[in-house]
Amino acid sequence: MGSECDVLIVGGGMVGATLACALGQSRLRVVLLEDAPPDPFSVDQPFDLRVSALSVASANILKTIGAWDGITRRRLCPYRRMRVWEDLGDVEFISDEINQPVLGHIVENRVIQLAVLERGKDFENVEVIERVKTRSMTYGPKGSLVELDDGRTLKARLLVAADGGFSKVRQVAGMGVSGWDYEQQALVLTVETGCGQQDITWQHFTPDGPQALLPLPGAHASLVWYHTPEEVRRLKSLSNPQLLKALLEAFPACLGDIKSITARGSFPLRRQHALRYIKEGVALIGDAAHMIHPLAGQGVNIGLLDAAALAEVLLDAAHQGQDFGSEATLRRYERMRRNNNLIMMTLMDGFYRAFGNRSVPLRVLRNLGLGLAERIRPAKKIAMIQAMGLHRSLPRLAQGQALIG
Repeated sequence: MGSECDVLIVGGGMVGATLACALGQSRLRVVLLEDAPPDPFSVDQPFDLRVSALSVASANILKTIGAWDGITRRRLCPYRRMRVWEDLGDVEFISDEINQPVLGHIVENRVIQLAVLERGKDFENVEVIERVKTRSMTYGPKGSLVELDDGRTLKARLLVAADGGFSKVRQVAGMGVSGWDYEQQALVLTVETGCGQQDITWQHFTPDGPQALLPLPGAHASLVWYHTPEEVRRLKSLSNPQLLKALLEAFPACLGDIKSITARGSFPLRRQHALRYIKEGVALIGDAAHMIHPLAGQGVNIGLLDAAALAEVLLDAAHQGQDFGSEATLRRYERMRRNNNLIMMTLMDGFYRAFGNRSVPLRVLRNLGLGLAERIRPAKKIAMIQAMGLHRSLPRLAQGQALIG
């Protein structure tokens, strides 16, 4: 049995499902494919290892599409302070300094995905197909075909790749990437602390790599320990008591009293950028378009901005009677996002290389820079506004403006 749709989104993760919601209530017929949806949420479940630091702009997107309530009734942790330091250089950002209630929210990736998938099912023009894999995929400039394992065939004017860094859609459409692996990996630990609820996220730069704390609800936190692949493998091989001892010896004293390690995992770090985001009848969003160093936690945030920008372009084109799948239309999306994403990726590379350099003169300059950032208030305010996504050159959804009245 076959069916036709206007937009077929392959990948119902956080970014793909957000796009589906953003296109909800429109005249476009949307199908969202997610072959492995997350398990249902329960408040007594342990915290997931993979979490995201959602910016204010990302929260605006999720609120405007109606998915934020699905997050707040599960769990999230707002943070109001952010501290970055190395040796003597230290800067702390506080939301009160720019009259904002929070700098952002730490949320488990699974909670975000559950909320947007749940919201997507509310729209009559959106069909969410779950737990069915794709058997074959054929890209065509004027229409693509996807055959599912259950025998269904879907035909779409626009095929959207939201299927991750190793995107099958991107490969089928013949769209290349450039990239490389970083010389570090990330060891991620979920811990129970003796500090109670925290409202600060911090990052401490060391010669071996950054150490980060992301607060979670209650007396819990997510720790990220960047190190060489060999050292990450060694740390993962330790027993929990041995790993806890190594953690307390290596991390700064402000880590506080860690009572236990409740989960652990690791992942490699890779930079990757698609040479193009669009072709006639196809568009890339999220990790299918870019993979970024997680140093400042911007990966999900720029992916959600992709979804917001693409939805804006598609709905504007449809409203004006234009071909929403044409290369001319989709180029507007690419212009909105590719250069901005490249700037963010380059900035994260700069941090990675600058703070990973052991040169004594460079370390002095880094500390001087952090100290100046703390003392020069206008520059500090601009940095906070940019990080929170409060500037005006953003998709309308990120500014809290609905795309459909």
